[in-house]
Amino acid sequence: MKSSDVTWDDYDAVLFDLDGVLTPTADVHMRAWERLFRDYLASAHPEVPGYTTQDYFAHIDGKPRYDGVRSMLASRGIELAEGTPEDDPSQDTVSGLGNRKNAVFAQILHDEGVQPYAGSVRLLDALAARGTKVAVVSSSRNAPAVLEAAGLADRFEVVVDGSVAARESLQGKPSPETFLYAADQLEVPKERAVVVEDALSGVAAGRAGDFGLVVGVDRGAGEQALLGQGADVVVRDLEELV
Repeated sequence: MKSSDVTWDDYDAVLFDLDGVLTPTADVHMRAWERLFRDYLASAHPEVPGYTTQDYFAHIDGKPRYDGVRSMLASRGIELAEGTPEDDPSQDTVSGLGNRKNAVFAQILHDEGVQPYAGSVRLLDALAARGTKVAVVSSSRNAPAVLEAAGLADRFEVVVDGSVAARESLQGKPSPETFLYAADQLEVPKERAVVVEDALSGVAAGRAGDFGLVVGVDRGAGEQALLGQGADVVVRDLEELV
């Protein structure tokens, strides 16, 4: 399918991932993860291969934070105690490393701010003019802060982030549960809802949920990889869908 083949009359809702889809905060997340694992592996496990950008796409992108930590550590054969979400960021536990990454992310966001992708805003404007319902579905617990920083908070009546997923006991991506929950909150059947994702795990979640359309946004994962996970169409910028 080509982007020009997408007909918005066929759908009543669009469920957007946030980082890398609406805002370039995926870059901030990538930098925070790189700083975390570059330093951690060099100091605690210098015997294993160092962190690379491909590790982000293969093991971390789109997953809940602690799942990303587990997946990355497993790729190097490292096992750590789980700890608890209250662990101090200085602790070398799964939770501690996840909290350390979040602290780095928050500092970068505070120092540099964030601007939404212009093409994504144009699509949001077009959907608003049509009366299409929209939601944000993000693994990040930082989603409300990012939306506020980007000036997008008032555009979404439904935001399903990591905190909502924990509260409602929803499995993270690649499970479709967070997307299905968002569609239910919008009172739109999944067959009339579109999932828009840049992460392989998010695209896989959209396909597993049997949504009406799954759009992959290629911000680095690769067109063929996104198609391989179940995207119906892949674009480089959401303006292609206006």
